[in-house]
Amino acid sequence: MNMVSIRGAITLSENNSDEIIKATKELLLEIEDRNKLYRENVISILFSSTKDLNAEYPAKAARLLGYTQCGLMCFNEMEVVDSLKRCIRVIVLYNGNMEQKEVNHVYLKKAKVLRPDLNN
Repeated sequence: MNMVSIRGAITLSENNSDEIIKATKELLLEIEDRNKLYRENVISILFSSTKDLNAEYPAKAARLLGYTQCGLMCFNEMEVVDSLKRCIRVIVLYNGNMEQKEVNHVYLKKAKVLRPDLNN
């Protein structure tokens, strides 16, 4: 087995608990689907969100999906002039049978601009 890192991001239209939970679930489920992940092989998930998203912890959505045996942490994203607003970013550390070059990173909604090199 190899440990790989899987990146992703999604933007939201509003700062409220329901939107944060819904968007985070959407992002994690898409990462799972595109990479054929087994939740029990997830080591940890780190979330960052822009400071304009403060109504809920994105990690709560992961717990609601069943990520109860891995480490979860939430951070504020560094504030950069003219950067994306209302954006949640994630890095998933995964122990599986894939190489880093096989990983499918997932950028949804307006977050696609963060990785124009990917075909989302």
